[in-house]
Amino acid sequence: MAFDPSEYGRRIPADVYDEAYGHLDPETAVNRLMALADGGPVCEFGIGTGRLALPLLERGLRVAGVEGSPEMVDRLRAKPGGNRVEVAVGDFAHTRAPGEFGLVLLAFNTIFALPDQAAQVACFRNAAAHLRPGGRFVIEAWVPDPGAFRAGGALRPIRVAPDAVLLEAAELHPAEQRMTTTKVWLTDDGMHLLPANHRYAWPAELDLMAQLAGMTRESRWADWTARPFTDDSREHITVYRRGTGA
Repeated sequence: MAFDPSEYGRRIPADVYDEAYGHLDPETAVNRLMALADGGPVCEFGIGTGRLALPLLERGLRVAGVEGSPEMVDRLRAKPGGNRVEVAVGDFAHTRAPGEFGLVLLAFNTIFALPDQAAQVACFRNAAAHLRPGGRFVIEAWVPDPGAFRAGGALRPIRVAPDAVLLEAAELHPAEQRMTTTKVWLTDDGMHLLPANHRYAWPAELDLMAQLAGMTRESRWADWTARPFTDDSREHITVYRRGTGA
């Protein structure tokens, strides 16, 4: 089946997406991105409903984006400042946003939404093509942990609160480095299913993709506070840099 970048937004209503992930505080990430952007501008791949883009805009950076879901873009546009963000609708492995950028951002594990290694390699090349010389490509992603699965499946809580529970059910397909997941969002108002597929990759594989795109790794941290990345880290923030030569 062909990859459809708009499917995620069609299957997960944008207002439900905002509600389910509303507990995530963007401040620490935004502080780090402001330091890395070197004045901007910033282009966010998979900009979604603007969780990071709008705070960056409020801090004075020019922000653009690429997003596969028209529904997510409509939700972004309805928010204060959203009409000031130029968004190109399409597959962020190939779609170009106009201009040249000091930083390209791909947050919240979104690199794994692409269906295969070829698409992920193309995404790195697309990011490099958006960057001015010396510009940075920043990825936020989890570290694959096949050992967390039992008989090919896993169920884990993501958020447990008095008024809401967010669970994730997942099936592992290691031969293809693929996970099939559905998050279950439970509130007093009912239940919503948030399905997604992931083609996961280890940090070293992402580093090789960056090299193929003409970028080198500048930093890798365990989180947005820049804690050291160690054997026990379950996610990473990695900064790649485009060369300054011709």
